[in-house]
Amino acid sequence: MICACSDALLIQVGVFGLAAIEDLIPSFALLMRYGGAAFLCIYGILRLRSAWQGGESLKIQDGAQAQGLKSTVLTALAITWLNPHVYLDTVMLLGSVASNYRPWQQSFAIGASLASFCFFFSLGYGAASLRRYLARPAVWRIIEVLIGIFMLYLAVHLLFVP
Repeated sequence: MICACSDALLIQVGVFGLAAIEDLIPSFALLMRYGGAAFLCIYGILRLRSAWQGGESLKIQDGAQAQGLKSTVLTALAITWLNPHVYLDTVMLLGSVASNYRPWQQSFAIGASLASFCFFFSLGYGAASLRRYLARPAVWRIIEVLIGIFMLYLAVHLLFVP
């Protein structure tokens, strides 16, 4: 819930904060579009390279101690708010994509926030059932390839689709 709510807040900041900057500096949208596409290309290539080099696997410790609520909340806040990718993805990238949907940016922000909630809750509740699969490097290779292809697709879409 902490990650989903934080993401929704950052999406709102990205969509409406960048819209305000665009109103002051009209060429900012174009700069963000190309910057976002460059970021997606680099990230996609890194994911494909990781898959090529063998990928990762989920390291699961059996019998690990459960953390208390305070520690869990602080960890979730730190992972969310101290992660530079969250600002690139939610604020910069989604903000620049939302600029293509003027005057429907509020609808875009709501849709992106709902998708984020679905993602985080699916991730949280699905993690236990996928545990044995995510421990396999071959599964991570497939995940890395899919992420890489999707990031490159988004970059091309951002560059060439008005």
